[in-house]
Amino acid sequence: MASDYNATIIEEFRATGGHPGGDWAGTPMILIHHIGARSGIERVTPLGYLPVGGDRFAVVASNGGSPSHPAWYHNLKANPVITAEVGARTLTVVAEELDDTARADLWPKLVARFPTVGTYQATTARQIPVLILTAA
Repeated sequence: MASDYNATIIEEFRATGGHPGGDWAGTPMILIHHIGARSGIERVTPLGYLPVGGDRFAVVASNGGSPSHPAWYHNLKANPVITAEVGARTLTVVAEELDDTARADLWPKLVARFPTVGTYQATTARQIPVLILTAA
């Protein structure tokens, strides 16, 4: 079950064609429909993203800088073909984690656009994964 916070963002995302306000105003947002790695239950999670050309979107598994990866990361690793909502469009996308070299190339752009990502990395010992969601 989505948190009340996420449920409110998802509702606003859909009501505004993908442009929620508040803390998310001006942040490109994607809704990912991921399948639970153990439960098999579909969940929807709102994420900020960085467009990386065409129908490709970079998402960061920061989990607020916590020592563990977010649940959606594990779900995408187990079931990488998912549905995503971007703006008013719904797409089938394939999630792929960047290797160290590709991550190192993209990381400065992510931190420049989303400075909190750099702060989160500084607060955790784990390397925060970056995934690319590519339209299938």
